[in-house]
Formats: sequence, structure tokens, C-alpha cells
Amino acid sequence: MSIRHGLLALLEQGPRYGSQLRTEFESRTGATWPLNVGQVYTTLSRLERDGMVAQGGEDGAGHPLYAITDVGRGELKSWFERPVDRASPPRNELAIKLAMAVGAPGVDIRAVIQAQRHATLQAMQDYTRLKAQALVAVESGDVDRERDDVAWLLVLEQLIFQTEAEARWLDHSESRLARLSATAALRARNAPAAPDTPDAAGPQEPTGQAGPAPNTARGTRR
Repeated sequence: MSIRHGLLALLEQGPRYGSQLRTEFESRTGATWPLNVGQVYTTLSRLERDGMVAQGGEDGAGHPLYAITDVGRGELKSWFERPVDRASPPRNELAIKLAMAVGAPGVDIRAVIQAQRHATLQAMQDYTRLKAQALVAVESGDVDRERDDVAWLLVLEQLIFQTEAEARWLDHSESRLARLSATAALRARNAPAAPDTPDAAGPQEPTGQAGPAPNTARGTRR
């Protein structure tokens, strides 16, 4: 998640102070990714260091205001134009958990999948309910809230699509494991039985049996 670019996008609309940025960020995203004030000011400090924002006076309550610079506008424009990089995908805890559960002693990976599927479907229902509420808000015609409601609706729909994909992936993983288990069992049944006593040297003469009698004749009778 690019907090720095999110803050730049909010500052593009005018100077703001730290807690105001946090409130507007969470309002725009439905608090899906909550921020704390310290995180906001740390990011602002880095943006100021990089020349993307600058402090510009205070508001009526004495809050220091930050404003976006031309450098910041250029970075924001570039961020909007370039696709999100998938070369280094973010870590996914669920994928890591299933990867570690494969072959782990004492772990029933199918039970892990079933528990996660239940949680994923519950999350999908919750997101769908929130989407219905967001649609009502968007259609209410409140101009002052419309922008944030539409933004929240887009975030919710992304979360719904994400949980739907996760549920399909869990179903696929369970089917994959079942097929691999069946294949392993079939191979075990069809494997040739090992001999009771391995005989690597091949057949040998019985112990104690004499070989052919030696020829002791010295010559032939005349």
C-alpha cells in the first residue's frame, strides 16, 4: 500500500495537516487500511525530505499545514499513469500458511483450508452488506459525501472480488491435494513387493554338495 502517494493525492486538493490527512484517507478507503498520526507525520517528513511536500503556514487552530510541490505533483502524475508492479507481490499470509502446512507433522491441511473457507465466505457476506449500504449512500445524492462514498464503494468491490478469488483458490487447493493423495495411494498399491531375502549374488550351489569327481587315471590300458 502506497501511503505516500495517497497523501500526495489528498494534498493535491489543497494544504492539510497530519490528523486531517489521516481522517480523509480513512474516509476515502472506509478505514480498510487504518493509519495512525505518527505514521502520517513520518511519511510527510520523508516526502518533505524528497522535496515533494513543503510546510506552508498554519490553520486557524495552529496546525502546521503541508502543501504538495511541483516535484510531488510530477510523482503523483507518474503514479497514476504507471501500472502497479507485480514483479514483487506483497506477502500473502494465507498462501504462506498453506505452503508451510504441506507435509507439516500433526497438521491437517484440509482442516486449515476448511476453517479459512468459512472465514473467507463470512468476510464476503460482510463486504456485500457494506456494499449495499454504500450504494444507498451513493444514490442518496449527498454531493458533499458522494466522492468518499464512491471511493469506498470501489474499495469494497475490490475486496469482494478478492475474497471470491480466494474462495475459488481454496476450493482448487483442496481438490489438488485430494488428487495428489489419491495418486500417491495408487502408486503405493501398485508398487512391486520387496523380496523376503534379497539375493544379489544370484543362484548358488547347495551347501555340502560335492562337485564332479576329479579324473585320476594316468593313462589307458593296452
